[in-house]
This record gives sequence, C-alpha cells and structure tokens, in this order.
Amino acid sequence: MNLTESAQRCLRDNLPLEDLLPTRMPTYVNSLSYLFGASALSVLVALVVTGILLSLFGPDWYHGSRLGHFVNSCHFWGVQVFFGTLLMHLITKFLMAASRDGRWKTWAVGALAFGIAMFTGLTGFLLQGNWDAQWIALQAKDAVNALGAGALFNPMNIGQVLTLHVVVLPLGVVALVGLHLSCIRRDGPVKPL
Repeated sequence: MNLTESAQRCLRDNLPLEDLLPTRMPTYVNSLSYLFGASALSVLVALVVTGILLSLFGPDWYHGSRLGHFVNSCHFWGVQVFFGTLLMHLITKFLMAASRDGRWKTWAVGALAFGIAMFTGLTGFLLQGNWDAQWIALQAKDAVNALGAGALFNPMNIGQVLTLHVVVLPLGVVALVGLHLSCIRRDGPVKPL
C-alpha cells in the first residue's frame, strides 16, 4: 500500500462527501450563535486577499495611492472585525459547551489557530513602523527574552517580523482553520444544550 492510497482511505473514512458538502443543515444552525464562526471565516478570506495585495504592491503603493490606502485600511479594520467575531465565536461555543461529545480535538485546533492568529496580529502591529510599534517591539523583546525564546524570535528584527507576518503565520492560521473546519464537518455542528 502506498501513501496516496492511505490518504485517500483516511479522507474517505473521516470526511464522506455528505459531511463535507452537506445540502441540508439542522434547524438549530439557523441561530445567531452559529453566525460568528462563519463571519470570522469570511473576514479571514478578506484578510488574506488584502494581505496579498499589500504584499504585491508594497509600501509605496499603500502609503502613496488612494486605492492602496483603502486596501491598507480594509486590512487593518478587517483584523479588528476578525478578532471581534472570533472572540464572539469562542464565547458562544464555550457557553454552548461545544467541546462535549468528543469534540475536544476541534477545540484544541481552534485554540491553536486563535493563538497563532494573535501572534500574527502582534507582528502586524510591529510592522506599522510608528512610535507605538517601536514601543511594542521593545516590550515584546523583553517578554520574549524573559521566556527564554530570544534566540528564536527578535521582535525588533523587521525582516524576521515581516517574513513571519506575510508568509509563515498566515499559512499556519489558514492550515489550522482548514483542519478546524474538517473536524467540524466530520463531527457535524454541535447541538444546543
């Protein structure tokens, strides 16, 4: 047996097509509490698109042109909406006790994605280049050194921060959100209490 056959069998057993692309959802999913996760996912897509545009055209574009400034503002405010909807998603799922019935893996993956998203937000604030960003970088450097991770990450190294913010961390967030969604699709939406 080769790896491709094993991967196909694993996907077929854990994510059948009926669960991956359902045509009917239970009536309790039409509640407001199920809206926050979908909203956070939609804003994440917008953040990825605006982030790619900002990366492609560079700082001269988003500081010098009106369209670039608009895309930069959409990216900034999208982060605010993303974390707001993500926090509401977390609170509503906690109050619904969504980790019951063996869904702890979904919670663990979601919590890890949230942590990496917060670190991505930190690196985004460090990239602003203003006085606040310099102050945050200095304080973050002290915190990172206190944790003993100063050799791994230097918040005052703009090249390292830029690479983490533009490439590494967004890929990690998107991969974990994809895994989170596959866990949700596998187990189905959580039933109300």
